Amino acid sequence: MGELSGIAIGVTAERRAGEFIGALERHGAEVRHAPTITIVPLDSDPELRAGTETLLAAPVGFTVVTTGAGFRGWLDAAEGWGLRDRLVAALGESRIHARGPKAVGAVRGAGLRESFSAESESNAELFAAVAAAGVDGERVAVQLHGTPLPEHTDQLVHAGASLVELQPYRWHSPPDVTPVHDLIDAVLAGELDALAFTSAPAAANFLTLAGSYGRYDELLAAMRDRVVVACVGPVTAAPLEAAGVETVQPDRQRLGALVKLLVTKLGKE
Repeated sequence: MGELSGIAIGVTAERRAGEFIGALERHGAEVRHAPTITIVPLDSDPELRAGTETLLAAPVGFTVVTTGAGFRGWLDAAEGWGLRDRLVAALGESRIHARGPKAVGAVRGAGLRESFSAESESNAELFAAVAAAGVDGERVAVQLHGTPLPEHTDQLVHAGASLVELQPYRWHSPPDVTPVHDLIDAVLAGELDALAFTSAPAAANFLTLAGSYGRYDELLAAMRDRVVVACVGPVTAAPLEAAGVETVQPDRQRLGALVKLLVTKLGKE
């Protein structure tokens, strides 16, 4: 019997869902899986390719890397288009600012070197550092992950930068939302002890789909009252906390740390 035996946890992730679910099940949890977003395949994303070609049309002064997975995925897609070497060379001529260790690892894995890494692993620290670095008149490549970040990128525009935004892992709602509706019903029926979120788009779209299902207010009440809402980090938690839902987060923004947090929070001795 595992520490989470008898505990039911809802998982909304698509990417790396199998790894996350397997870890929870090894601790004895009953997992209900309902991906709340579907990722657009990178190598067939015309917007990402067009953005990459736009980026390569002129020199880049700064590069902002928000996620390791997004950066690696972008380079992998560029390799399929025959553009990886040109892209790496162009980024290597820029000053690279990375958000935390995973982004740094992806940058260095490509043979590049960062000029700055956000110690807090937050977008707020990352973009503030870029804005303070002197971007007036500079082209700035911004690798996003899943969603635009106008609350952070606007300050670069105001500082005089010309942005080229690249968005690996664009997403849309799943073609069949029935599993998400079933997960919402399970929350409302008191059948789940926790909900786990590993990306901000998945968290935000969970709330959006609850609204279109006509159960938004009920769901929020349940999430505020009787369900542990666990998020891998503050970026993921932001859409939920903006809706008044209290979340718990591990000290390190990693799937393994999120599993340990759920074991600590819900586990049995």
